[in-house]
Amino acid sequence: MDFELVFKQVKPIIDDVRKDGDTAVLKYTQKFDNVKPEPLCVDPRDVEISLEPVIKEAIDTAFANIEKFHKAQQPEPIDVETMPGVKCSRIRRPIERVGLYIPGGSAMLPSTLMMLGVPAMLAECSEIVIATPPDKNGNISDELIYIAQKIGAATILKAGGAQAVAAMAWGTKTVPKVDKIFGPGNQYVTAAKMLLQNSEAQIAIDMPAGPSEVLVIADESADPAFVAADLLSQTEHGADSQVVLVATKNFDWIRCKSEIDEQLNELPRKLIAEKAMKNSFSIEVKSIEEALDFSNRYAPEHLIVQCKNPEQCQDQIINAGSVFLGPWSPESVGDYASGTNHTLPTYGYARMYSGVSVDSFLKFITVQQLSKEGLRNIGPTVEKLAELEKLKGHKRAVSIRLQKLKES
Repeated sequence: MDFELVFKQVKPIIDDVRKDGDTAVLKYTQKFDNVKPEPLCVDPRDVEISLEPVIKEAIDTAFANIEKFHKAQQPEPIDVETMPGVKCSRIRRPIERVGLYIPGGSAMLPSTLMMLGVPAMLAECSEIVIATPPDKNGNISDELIYIAQKIGAATILKAGGAQAVAAMAWGTKTVPKVDKIFGPGNQYVTAAKMLLQNSEAQIAIDMPAGPSEVLVIADESADPAFVAADLLSQTEHGADSQVVLVATKNFDWIRCKSEIDEQLNELPRKLIAEKAMKNSFSIEVKSIEEALDFSNRYAPEHLIVQCKNPEQCQDQIINAGSVFLGPWSPESVGDYASGTNHTLPTYGYARMYSGVSVDSFLKFITVQQLSKEGLRNIGPTVEKLAELEKLKGHKRAVSIRLQKLKES
């Protein structure tokens, strides 16, 4: 990704949305998506939908699994008495207003709305704004509307791209301003998020999440058909996706290549997958240890480990967004319904970012309360340290109280 070039392309869009609001959002949506949605925003609670029972059941099953796993992430409050009379605690509070960016364009992604919406719901965010590109008629799919209703969202912005991110960051006449923006997207969406978090919009972002990627580690025990399928599953996301195979010499390379060619021809999104394959590569390694070392340097969004005793590799995995161990754990289950989150760091950012969780939608406030005994115990320490740093006012705030206690 050429950050400098993409930033130059995105910044005028951000500035236009800040200045012209909804008008700019509509202008760029018509320019890039060839649609001018009216109205620009809808309240999903006011929309009647009709879903096939089998689709509704699939969404409900995935939703329940995601909710179950994320509910277990709820942090407990912390209460500690650091010394007699000095009580410190940490309390959780939701980020009040959050924006969920759901990519569209080449494919509708209800799974991403569940991955972002369920933890936002569990964190009890008071306002959830969804932004997603509309179809060619300017509408949002019933599947997305249904999930929006389940998570309690009040606004759906029918736009994508940098203009949608900017609208949620600045706020417009119809788009509520949010405090934090979540969700994956192309390089323009990623650039908009990165620029806006360092702007006067005063927003945070979940992570710089760009084009999708997967790294597969394989040895002679790996089924080449499984490996090929896992690699190709990620190429469907977009032409800028990247897939990487890191395998030992005794892996069946020839059969894997044959499987890739055969399975590729069966994909409806073959042209997109072929372009992604041009961004991709494979590496032969001497051992699984060497493969894991390379993976930690690459820091993949998704890491699939298909080797003997894959669970023994877990302690050696340092940098990865989400890990899939063994032959029966395709990355697709994490994308949709196992329960883990699929909004993950890409482009090497797994070195310092985690995937989305309930914590992503929370902030934590520390609280301290001292008794008279507590101030007597800790006061001299604070006085001495404040004196050392030549901050007389800090020292006085303690000394004046200690003197009051002496007089009482």
